[in-house]
Amino acid sequence: MFNDSNNSQANQASVLYRHGDVLIRRIASLPVGAQRRVGVTLAHGEITGHSHRIQQSNAVQLWVDDSDLFLEVKETSATLVHEEHRAIELPQGLYRVWRQREYRPDAYVEVID
Repeated sequence: MFNDSNNSQANQASVLYRHGDVLIRRIASLPVGAQRRVGVTLAHGEITGHSHRIQQSNAVQLWVDDSDLFLEVKETSATLVHEEHRAIELPQGLYRVWRQREYRPDAYVEVID
């Protein structure tokens, strides 16, 4: 297999992780003006009370820009956990986080966990 370091970097930038109703994509940099957010919870379930959260609080920093959420994994890796899903290891880097949305005839709404 041909190993091109530029191609490898491009592939890393497009890596997606899905964890239930949360989608996470690796990004190259944070948006200008992003603000620090306290905590380790990426999404909180309104119905079940479960949450998609990082297990190691000192390994990450959350960021917000308007309504967009970003995750910085500062350590070698961080573990994303939820009561109903298998844990996922996220390698060091920057990520954008989305909540899944579903279509309804009158609007798109976030999936309620």
